[in-house]
Amino acid sequence: MSISDRIARIFPAADAVPSDARPTAVPLHQTDYLLNGEILAWKGEVQEVLSPVCFATSGGAVRQVLGSFPLMGEKEAMAALDAAVTAYDSGRGLWPTMSVADRITHVQEFIWRMKETRDEVVKLLMWEIGKPLVESRKEFDRTIDYMVDTIDALKELDRVSSRFVIEQGIIGQIRRAPLGVALSMGPYNYPLNETFTTLLPALIMGNTTIVKPPRHGVLLFQPLLRAFRDSFPPGVVNTLYGAGRQITPPLMASGKVDVLAFIGSSKAADTLQKAHPRPHRLRVSLGLEAKNPAIVLPDAHLRLAVDECIAGSLAFNGQRCTGIKIIFVHENVVDEFLKLFSRAIGNLGFGMPWECAVSLTPLPETDKTGYLTELVKDAEREGAEVINEAGGMVNGTFFYPALLYPVNERMRVYHEEQFGPVIPVVPFKNIEDPIRYMVESPYGQQVSLFGRDRKQLSALIDPLVNQVCRVNINSQCQRGPDIFPFTGRKDSAVGTLSVSDALRAFSIRTLVAAKDQPENKDMIGAIVRERRSNFLSTDYIL
Repeated sequence: MSISDRIARIFPAADAVPSDARPTAVPLHQTDYLLNGEILAWKGEVQEVLSPVCFATSGGAVRQVLGSFPLMGEKEAMAALDAAVTAYDSGRGLWPTMSVADRITHVQEFIWRMKETRDEVVKLLMWEIGKPLVESRKEFDRTIDYMVDTIDALKELDRVSSRFVIEQGIIGQIRRAPLGVALSMGPYNYPLNETFTTLLPALIMGNTTIVKPPRHGVLLFQPLLRAFRDSFPPGVVNTLYGAGRQITPPLMASGKVDVLAFIGSSKAADTLQKAHPRPHRLRVSLGLEAKNPAIVLPDAHLRLAVDECIAGSLAFNGQRCTGIKIIFVHENVVDEFLKLFSRAIGNLGFGMPWECAVSLTPLPETDKTGYLTELVKDAEREGAEVINEAGGMVNGTFFYPALLYPVNERMRVYHEEQFGPVIPVVPFKNIEDPIRYMVESPYGQQVSLFGRDRKQLSALIDPLVNQVCRVNINSQCQRGPDIFPFTGRKDSAVGTLSVSDALRAFSIRTLVAAKDQPENKDMIGAIVRERRSNFLSTDYIL
């Protein structure tokens, strides 16, 4: 059977879906939300959730209705904010004044409860955003690992801080203190993991939080509500659902949000920041757009380059901010590269997310296939061709990868972050061409270099580390391991995230100091011995 025939038959009949692949409850009408330690029932307007998974019918492919979620408004947004503000209580609340060891205990309790939801969350990841089963399991497990690693990093940070410093006649103890109320907003492509990479460090450092799940990937937070409620004091975690443009501006305009953790578009981030009346008081951690290039040099190991570029450009259908979005290939090897790349695309499994060995799946965004088709047609009008068999073919929510060549700067796909399975390939003769592209680009997250000449690679590394924040040698662009810093230059990011960096992003260095005098020494010693302060302490967390 040809690829085109398989694409035409990609969607199953409703009764052909294995029972163990279905979520426990479908449709899942998300009527619960967490506010000030209570799970409340929503009775207002809702937004229907359609799965990217379609069912084959006599009338064509029809999207599966997964359920719905609340369309909350300004009233509910301010109630969530008030709960978080009250719980923080200007830094005097139970959570921000709690000892580090006790906050860790609460997070460990949450991890234990969250593990119980694994099967249901994984299924919802598959059905809500079309993520393959293996990748959905990996996202859940990686999130658990991230939280465990964060606890270990905080223990190490606290151990270093559990001593006094005496300098120039001053006794001081330096620790990190929370910032206040954090608004955490994750992206749809990693709705669980990316949300928790900001939410968890904000929480464990003593901030109170409001969680706004992404539009695609909202239902999977339903199984976690009771874990949040039973693991943290009232008001420390509050969930908010609805259209971001309706419920987030009032939060920011209040001036009571102290930290904005947002992963999405720079346009939306700019709008949120501008709404805050005290911009110099607002701390931000932003993960924004990227157009990461790969540069294939004439001496590159082509099979390795193809394998890494396939993974970098098509993992989760290319819907990754760290994905390879454009590939520059030296003209001496571009023909062989395209042949190998086309063959590699043809070997990728595609189908429904629960099926074995599936890499390519349906897309969750409304009319994303239409946008990608426009990019392909625009490139074709400007002289590019679709190189691979069935490239760009659409069936419902499914878009088969399109390998475009030769791409030039007149084409939209040369500039726009496609965030999907369209792979533009640009031939080059002079290495200055891809370097110029990076210099002129508004983005500066990562680059992948493929080659074997040490002299040439080293000559590229030194200038490129001043254009992007990660240079990958003979490997795809990626975020992990989570202990590595993750950030970007230009319009790609604000702030740095990693297991340890995130703890610093959601806290501030604070110290208690006194003159080195006998009376002060006695007083400080008594406070420490009698354990009267959670901040001023020499407790050592094992």
